[in-house]
Amino acid sequence: MSGNTKSGNNGEWWRNGVIYQIYPRSFCDANGDGIGDLPGITRKLDYVQSLGVDAIWISPFFKSPMADFGYDVSDYRDVDPIFGNLQDFDTLIEAAHERGLKVIIDQILSHSSDQHPWFEESRSSRDNPKADWYVWADPKPDGSAPNNWMSNFGGSAWRWCTRRRQYYLTNFLKEQPDLNLHNAEVQEQLLADLKFWLDRGVDGFRLDAINHAFHNQSLANNPPRPLQLDEKGLPPVNTYQYQWHIHDKSQPENLIFLQRVRQLMEQYPGTITVGEVGDDNTHKIMAEYTTGERLNMAYSFDLLTEECSAQFLRNTLEKNRAVIEQGWPCWSISNHDVPRSITRWNKGFDSEQALARAPLFLLMQLTLRGSVCLYQGEELGLPEADIAFEDLVDPYGINLWPEFKGRDGCRTPMPWVNHGEINAGFSKVKPWLPVPEAHHHLAVSVQEGDSHSMLNQFRALIDWHRKLSPALATASQQVLDTDSDLLAFTRRTDSEEYLVVLNLGKAAETFALPAEFVGAEDITPPLFGGQSDGDKLSLPVAGARVLHLKKN
Repeated sequence: MSGNTKSGNNGEWWRNGVIYQIYPRSFCDANGDGIGDLPGITRKLDYVQSLGVDAIWISPFFKSPMADFGYDVSDYRDVDPIFGNLQDFDTLIEAAHERGLKVIIDQILSHSSDQHPWFEESRSSRDNPKADWYVWADPKPDGSAPNNWMSNFGGSAWRWCTRRRQYYLTNFLKEQPDLNLHNAEVQEQLLADLKFWLDRGVDGFRLDAINHAFHNQSLANNPPRPLQLDEKGLPPVNTYQYQWHIHDKSQPENLIFLQRVRQLMEQYPGTITVGEVGDDNTHKIMAEYTTGERLNMAYSFDLLTEECSAQFLRNTLEKNRAVIEQGWPCWSISNHDVPRSITRWNKGFDSEQALARAPLFLLMQLTLRGSVCLYQGEELGLPEADIAFEDLVDPYGINLWPEFKGRDGCRTPMPWVNHGEINAGFSKVKPWLPVPEAHHHLAVSVQEGDSHSMLNQFRALIDWHRKLSPALATASQQVLDTDSDLLAFTRRTDSEEYLVVLNLGKAAETFALPAEFVGAEDITPPLFGGQSDGDKLSLPVAGARVLHLKKN
């Protein structure tokens, strides 16, 4: 099987493409158990197609004890029963491809569940066939952990195993032991598991925490990091932020492994990989991982932060441009791990301004050099949900409560219909997380018939983006130093130029046009305020202009 591309880029359909992330637990419950599933996704594919996106990325649906909601895999080749079965997945693939949608699925290659048969065997002794499939180390003479490495979720990254009298590495939860990719057999197994899904027709993989795949075998301590104190003068809540992560991730051996992944992908024309990269120097890692026949594209947490000022975005985009060269970014401002962007990026703005800024940020994503990843519910303008402690299920939030509330607030169920149906149409029984009251009036059924709704604004923007010259997919990018709350950048090819100017501030702004853009064609979507006035632009709050110039 293979999906149909709507972008006309053939093997490079992903360049400048729009990917829609589906978190299956929260998308649509087809079997009435309170948890979203694969048949639920299939049921809603017409809706996804109506958004105009190129592909869907489905978060993990593999067999799992669900300690980390599917990111702890116990069988890489099967569907967890709460999501359906392999036939349900095959049906989803076929239905998506019939609608011209590509299907990308998560793959977690750096760690498995501690209930995976591989780990059960590995921890049984020091001399079994899989003894070296995970990262094991002896304690220090005093019995303490082998080094100072910290888990992403706080506390030591090492867990004691009484059977082997050794520690095993866990970069995340204690139930997620790290695979030892220095072992050639582990690499072969993981590549075979990728092939299993490629043979079923998937169009690509989102590789979770891919820069965690290898560790430094010296097990040297990480150096301390200067602490960033909060507004109360206190150090970070999470001990992971207390050190520079030099030795526990982003190792050079990963580059060779990613080349092996690419060699496999090239046996399936049109398939792609996008890597999640979290590091102290993400731009450098993204550049390394997306050049030299490795990943097709990568995204980092740089735009998943609290900060979104024009100056911050200028700095971030310039850092990326300076190093990524022929590599390719995938821009994401929301996902299942961080508070929703309409809440996170609108502190200090009133509700009306916040709603106006949501399409502004989508316009930014659509016009930057790179691909776009949208998280389910962004198109509805869903705010972050405030989940009571007794309703929390995310171990990350439970462990660090109350200073950090975890990831449940961005994972609540998708609202499909308003108060006319229980749980906003997500499920007929109590869902795994509550549907916030504030989300009911933002349901799909409410917004469908309103031409000015957030949903229809997002559709219009994605349609506008698709009609731009295909050259935008390969155009160079330069960020302009406006020294204001305006974010401005150009995109250039040999035959065309674009100028994008966005007002991210709380007051109206003017922008002096570069000489070559005076009199250029204004192709701004009608959603945005602003106007050209001779040699300058006038932009209200959340206003934007996009100018187009054809070269002779």
